[in-house]
Amino acid sequence: MALSSIKDKIGKKPLSKPFGIVKKINPTNLIATGLNPSIGDIVKICSGNHEILGMVTALDENSFVVTPFSFLEGFKIGDKIYIDENGMQIPVGEGLLGRVVDPFMNPIDDKGDIFFETKYPIMTKPISPMKRGVINEVFETKVKAIDGLLTCGKGQKLGIFAGSGVGKSTLMSMIVKGASADIKVIALIGERGREIPEFIEHQLGGDLTNTVIIVATSDDSALMRKYGAFSAMAVAEYFKDKNKDVLFLMDSITRFAMAQREIGLAMGEPPTSKGYPPSAIMLLPQLMERAGKEKDKGSITAFFTVLVEGDDTSADPIADQARSILDGHFILSRELTDSGIYPPINILNSASRVMNNVVTKEHLQKAQKFKKLYSLLKENEVLIRIGAYQKGVDPELDEAINKKEAMENFLKQSPNELIPFNETLNLLNNIV
Repeated sequence: MALSSIKDKIGKKPLSKPFGIVKKINPTNLIATGLNPSIGDIVKICSGNHEILGMVTALDENSFVVTPFSFLEGFKIGDKIYIDENGMQIPVGEGLLGRVVDPFMNPIDDKGDIFFETKYPIMTKPISPMKRGVINEVFETKVKAIDGLLTCGKGQKLGIFAGSGVGKSTLMSMIVKGASADIKVIALIGERGREIPEFIEHQLGGDLTNTVIIVATSDDSALMRKYGAFSAMAVAEYFKDKNKDVLFLMDSITRFAMAQREIGLAMGEPPTSKGYPPSAIMLLPQLMERAGKEKDKGSITAFFTVLVEGDDTSADPIADQARSILDGHFILSRELTDSGIYPPINILNSASRVMNNVVTKEHLQKAQKFKKLYSLLKENEVLIRIGAYQKGVDPELDEAINKKEAMENFLKQSPNELIPFNETLNLLNNIV
């Protein structure tokens, strides 16, 4: 064959795939040369038969920094780095329902391979403000304290704020089991590995019908924990685009922010309040604002748990920032836990910013009266206990005292008890 003919067949295609070379390895990232990547590019780091994924997180004139999705043990100077053509996309499809997967959608439940339909980008812009639908429908959770006094709407973003061991996981499981949603996407970010099977078996009863669980445990790398949350949101967006009403539940925002704190500090960002770099605060709206209701599509109603140090929501920068972004917050009280009231939602400190738009005027008035009576009871609790208050002095307080047991019973609910919305309204009506 003529040399010119061979040359024409080859054309201008490169004979080998371009690659970079590792020049320096740090405990949390590596520095390489030889490629011209962009910030956010996904790369493959290869050492013999060992291969992991990483992300380009910083650029210099002659080199670039790669933060790996796993750990760097076994890699050495001179290893090769290739650009991953798929970029920051994950495979998605109906086959994810009923499965437990990692942030790259690899199954970790030993149930075989998953059939995927398409790919979705992990990082996308939030819904445009003018394309958002108005939140005007009730989102039923079948939790009396929420449905009756802190009613949620389809497409709302809410936070569950609590210290350790107060009952976040139990409330999460109640919402998952009772929620009026077509699809349920649960992101367990930074949790202990032991908690994953316990949550599935004990809290959900092993029932993963129409449910996807995305897991990035505490022993995963910081980058895996960070993008695990974004991957889970991408899965929720896939089902939302298919006109489904999706419940998105993430535990927890605090560990997601801690992952970004590790990454940011390793990259040389200055620490601010509680050691969090600016990027950790900036990342919260990028994730949270992707939930919501979109015109001509479905909705994502999101619940994010926030771990509060010392039960003080104002002292934690992540809790404070999250509360300003979200459309409502449930504060779980250790005092109520100690009193035996579960779920321990402090209805006086909690709020749902869309409740006025989704409930009737009559329902709103009853909820406000319930809170007023309960507030009077709490304000005068010490006087009542020591017998310093005489009945007849304050008619409203007398009414609150008479209804104390009924109000406390309304706030109480066992984890396996699901109360329909209409029944909750009847109970509220009977009390006030």
